[in-house]
Amino acid sequence: MEQLKEILTEVNNVAVIGHVRPDGDCVGSCLGLRNYLELSAPELQVQVYLEPFPEAFSFLKGADTVSHDTADGNVYDLCIVLDASDKERLGGFAGYFDHAGKTVCIDHHVTNTGFAGLMHVRPECSATSEALYMLMDDAYVDRQVAECLYMGIVHDTGVFKHSNTTRATMEIAGRLIEKGIPFSEIIDRTFYEKTYKQNQILGRALTESVLFMDGTCIYSAVRQKDLDFYQVDTKELDGIIDQLRITKGVECAVFLYETAPQEFKVSMRSNNVVDVSRIAAFFGGGGHVRAAGCTMTGSVYDVLNNLSERIEMQLMDAGLR
Repeated sequence: MEQLKEILTEVNNVAVIGHVRPDGDCVGSCLGLRNYLELSAPELQVQVYLEPFPEAFSFLKGADTVSHDTADGNVYDLCIVLDASDKERLGGFAGYFDHAGKTVCIDHHVTNTGFAGLMHVRPECSATSEALYMLMDDAYVDRQVAECLYMGIVHDTGVFKHSNTTRATMEIAGRLIEKGIPFSEIIDRTFYEKTYKQNQILGRALTESVLFMDGTCIYSAVRQKDLDFYQVDTKELDGIIDQLRITKGVECAVFLYETAPQEFKVSMRSNNVVDVSRIAAFFGGGGHVRAAGCTMTGSVYDVLNNLSERIEMQLMDAGLR
């Protein structure tokens, strides 16, 4: 698939879908594609479907047009899935995928299961937003499109700090900056800036964090009662896992938050050795070598014990245990 126009033949309407609990790359790539198609193929009807996402992303063009409706009765000629490694990650929006005439998946996760009719998976790309840009005609990448894609790349690279950042990543980011985007503001507004409540829950998570495996690993857990107390929801927990990861001496960080009784969403980050995507995949999740996640059941200690076994195996192979 050299360019996006190849998949738009005999297509009148398009559904664009991202994964559940959409992050910066998911929202950025979905809205970036929506805005690009509005310019390059104005005759198309395009609808983006996503779960509610952080208010910080609402400045992006098209954010106010996103539908959260999982069953509005519409059937599409084409469904394009972005930043999702498997069909289960589509959550309630999978129905639009199932009933579409054609399906396409654009992604960068090495754990992608190849579930769509046409796959474009680029594991060497830092973000789906980067992989998506490479399919675009730059003539139709205006400031609004560039803002979306730049935000996506910023979030999946940790502001160009993660090991997935490459020369190509920086070159594409540079091209997007040349579109006149307020790049510093995008970084501050969507990555660093926190509300007072977010700072409170971050402080709680850091205060209650625990080192284990002789200080090579760290974990913290937030339960539903904590979310209720601080009046935050799960989409306001961004940044906690990254702060845990940069604890001095830590190789692997684990953050858990409760999504239902005895059910936890697990986020993992590593610095140099542990391939957390392998661990997440073992438990039915996925992600990247240094950033991955999954959902697990049991108590906090059940989850941590199961994860620890897989983490320790890799630490031992690396001679760190």
